[in-house]
Amino acid sequence: MVSGGAGFIGSALVDRLLETAGRRVLTVDKMTYAATPASLERARANPNHQFLQADIADAAAMRHAFASFEPDLVFDLAAETHVDRSISGPMPFVQTNVVGVATLLETAHAYYERLPQATRDAFRFVHISTDEVFGALSESGAFTEDTAYAPNSPYSASKAAGDHLVRAWWKTYGLPALITNCSNNYGPRQFPEKLIPLMIVSALNGRPLPVYGDGSNVRDWIYVEDHVDGLIAAAKHGEVGERYLFGGRSEVRNLDLVRSICRELEAIRPSGGRYETQIAFVEDRKGHDFRYAVDDTHTRTRLGWAPQHDLADGLKRTIKWYLDNESWWKPLLEQTDVPKPPQGRLP
Repeated sequence: MVSGGAGFIGSALVDRLLETAGRRVLTVDKMTYAATPASLERARANPNHQFLQADIADAAAMRHAFASFEPDLVFDLAAETHVDRSISGPMPFVQTNVVGVATLLETAHAYYERLPQATRDAFRFVHISTDEVFGALSESGAFTEDTAYAPNSPYSASKAAGDHLVRAWWKTYGLPALITNCSNNYGPRQFPEKLIPLMIVSALNGRPLPVYGDGSNVRDWIYVEDHVDGLIAAAKHGEVGERYLFGGRSEVRNLDLVRSICRELEAIRPSGGRYETQIAFVEDRKGHDFRYAVDDTHTRTRLGWAPQHDLADGLKRTIKWYLDNESWWKPLLEQTDVPKPPQGRLP
């Protein structure tokens, strides 16, 4: 069972489970603006896939999902994830990322308690979170499994609350749960409000490329297929109650990342000019964290996992996908408030 399975990471995980694990998969998704039916196109053609449109905060719907599908493995990816949206409207984040997680945990625990012993031993609840729950880093260091929580936005605070609930259901009730925290994901089928797809589609449409502040904020990037391989490894080989951090070891300043996208686009889809001239520096985000990075040594050692794509390769794959799949993202630009900031200038 994959909650949030029609979203970016969720749909990649659903595809990977169907391709490699030989399992039946139930996708549960509320189908908010960030869920894209086309992202499940391959899954829907697979007889091992089922879909349920439902909110994880709907207890009756979750009881029905567990009773009818009888999962032995739950991946919880359902979440509101966009920081800017959490600043302008935090309550949907609390509803999904806190109330929804608590509802899903309570339902999973009641279901787990009724399982036969052999099935109970195999059951796992994998909660997917973010490195933003740990707050911000200075120019050095990295988050580890033992880093204290210090969220700085309504989004990261709501995700931190969800993490704490998962730990509580493990410690108090014995629900066999694991928590994973990842750095910034990118890849095909990411909603175009996120940085990398926003830069790609904005460049192609001749729009400004909005960069917060002076673009010096640093992020670590992980290709989505590497992340979902890690999630499957955690479900198979991870220890109950443990935390696993997934990073790409690909740190880069936001401005440098945008410039790299521009150069790659110029090589593949020249426009007659330089895409970099479309860069627009905009007012910095409130509470903008300077840097995120994770030390995934523990995860690599325990799970035998490592990313297979570096940032240069992943960006090429991602840009090519958006160039080849305009029919996927163009309708999204018409139905959502993708930012259109005023033109800025290079420093």
